[in-house]
Amino acid sequence: MKLFAHLQGPKRTAAQTVGVVVLMASLSWLSVPFYDWFCRVTGFGGATNVAQSGSDEILDQTIKIRFDASLARDMPWTFKPEVREMEIRIGETGLAFYEAHNPLDVPIAGQAAYNVTPYEAGGFFDKIECFCFTEQVLMPGETMLMPVSFFVDPEIVDDREGQYVHTITLSYTFYQIDLPQDDVQAALTTVAQDAIETY
Repeated sequence: MKLFAHLQGPKRTAAQTVGVVVLMASLSWLSVPFYDWFCRVTGFGGATNVAQSGSDEILDQTIKIRFDASLARDMPWTFKPEVREMEIRIGETGLAFYEAHNPLDVPIAGQAAYNVTPYEAGGFFDKIECFCFTEQVLMPGETMLMPVSFFVDPEIVDDREGQYVHTITLSYTFYQIDLPQDDVQAALTTVAQDAIETY
């Protein structure tokens, strides 16, 4: 069965071209959520898991966790981990904090992207709570400590590649995003009130 069999000549070629363009656009649009899903399921690319609670099993074996922070090129915040490294037992719940500061005189919203290295550890790194799950808004001059609680799944010690992992690096990159509408309204109200008070 031929597509667009009822069309002939240039009209058929144009219809086929439009069909290919629509198909390619649809596939490219779907590739981002599909890749995200694939990474979360397999741990590919350093994607991590999300857990509702800590591990039921805690081993005597320890693992080192390193913390890394960076900013996208246009992000005006400062952003850093409170500690650069910690050692925890495998299965034990760890708690770390990252500090973000908005030096500008306007509110800035951000969203953190994350991964872990080595990539084979991604499927065994479970986050319970994380600032990266939601967008963050910092008011002018505001500094915020943002927590992440996590554990390393004890199954890592039985994994063919995971058993050789002794250090995991958790990395975050903050990107600037559009300010949520509620925060835009709150900022405009604050500016208006400040203007009235100074008048």
